[in-house]
Amino acid sequence: MTREVRFLDEAVAELHDAAAWYQERSEGLGLVFLSVVDAAIDSISRWPRSGALAEGVSDDLEVRRSTIARFPYYIAYLAADDDLVVLAIAHERRQPTYWIERAER
Repeated sequence: MTREVRFLDEAVAELHDAAAWYQERSEGLGLVFLSVVDAAIDSISRWPRSGALAEGVSDDLEVRRSTIARFPYYIAYLAADDDLVVLAIAHERRQPTYWIERAER
């Protein structure tokens, strides 16, 4: 079963910022980034428990991380009963836990 995926506004902004950054570096690379993220979102919507459990989040929340192929980013998401909430499109090396408070809203 494929779950509905919702993005927090902050995650949308992070996605757009990263894509724009890659696009500025190399024509078409931003589109490649978006395509790879789209494939990762499709995968976690089908297999929501495939991502690793995120550390530092309350145990009563099922927050997971899924890496994004070819890029140093991951998707942080909350696996709810009927849907997934994308909390962040986060760079692996920049303040890795900045988004945790989003999970507890």
